[in-house]
Amino acid sequence: MKKYVYIILLAVAGVWLSSCAHSASPEKQPHTMPVNQPSSSIHTETATFGAGCFWCVEAIFQQLEGVESVSSGYSGGKIKNPTYREVCSGLTGHAEVIQVVYDPARISFVDLLEAFWGSHDPTTLNRQGADTGTQYRSVIFYHNEEQRKLAEEYKDKLNAENAFGKPVVTEISPFSVFYKAEDYHQDYYNANGDQPYCRMVIGPKLEKFKKVFADRLKKS
Repeated sequence: MKKYVYIILLAVAGVWLSSCAHSASPEKQPHTMPVNQPSSSIHTETATFGAGCFWCVEAIFQQLEGVESVSSGYSGGKIKNPTYREVCSGLTGHAEVIQVVYDPARISFVDLLEAFWGSHDPTTLNRQGADTGTQYRSVIFYHNEEQRKLAEEYKDKLNAENAFGKPVVTEISPFSVFYKAEDYHQDYYNANGDQPYCRMVIGPKLEKFKKVFADRLKKS
């Protein structure tokens, strides 16, 4: 099957829907310190992606075989230890991101890139669905030179093939620090699946993703 076919299929299927309505979230909780490199008993690597609402992105990457853990948080901003309320102001420069710890023997960084670009609209600057602002930007924070090279090559290929019908505007920037979001943001879909937003937006988006990436999913 032609490389990048997953991305094109998802683009045609319209997998991205309007993004998360965070206004219903609880009040902010005490913040955690930055996390730079999660530890693991096996050899793992780390990837950091922003693709709009981190509730949606977290739920998708949790499905992938070889992904050990997914954490929601903030990266790419100007202040230390930002709170959710501060990030939502759009003034800190942070993006809502997920940090993925994965086993490269079971899933490659290119596989993660396919899931990343196939699960949101990377052609809109600072917007995903109804959510607007720099905190919702499409971004890859690369952790090493190999990740940078692969991300830029993949982005160039998508644009050369006009995979989305419009230019991909995803930011590709060096990773500096990841601040884990408040506890109520973690594992959000699994903990709140009965909420209307989860049922009407995240659920359908997740089902479309599962159909296209069926051969990449964790075995139940």
